[in-house]
Amino acid sequence: MLDLLGDPVQAIRDPRGRPAFAKSRENQLLVISLRGAGWTQPQIATYMRCDEKTLRKHFSRELDAGALFLDGMAIQVLVKKMLDGHVGATKEIREIAAAGNAPRRAGDVDKAAAAMLGKKEQLAKDARLPPKEWGDLLPGSGPQKH
Repeated sequence: MLDLLGDPVQAIRDPRGRPAFAKSRENQLLVISLRGAGWTQPQIATYMRCDEKTLRKHFSRELDAGALFLDGMAIQVLVKKMLDGHVGATKEIREIAAAGNAPRRAGDVDKAAAAMLGKKEQLAKDARLPPKEWGDLLPGSGPQKH
């Protein structure tokens, strides 16, 4: 279909309603930074001018692990500086590694998880042992009389 001047007729776009939310790398970094700083989801949504549901839909990973992502990015920056020869960054990386904050091998994490008792196992273990303040009430545990 052509208009009076012979140009193709374009469909009129309906301008009503809110424009679609666009996720970008800049927005991802913003959510990571704000979440890592301890902001709540309602605060972040208000700052970004979007609904909380939209925020969760587009940035669920960033919301769940914002502080972890932020720490990882900081370590990356330190490693790059260390490789460029910055002595301060080298000292910082060595302190992180010495403190045990360096990533561990998968086997180490599995052993630590296996050593931990679940809630039910811990309750069952505690139920087998009487409380310490009951010592005088239980037969054979009080002072011996001759």
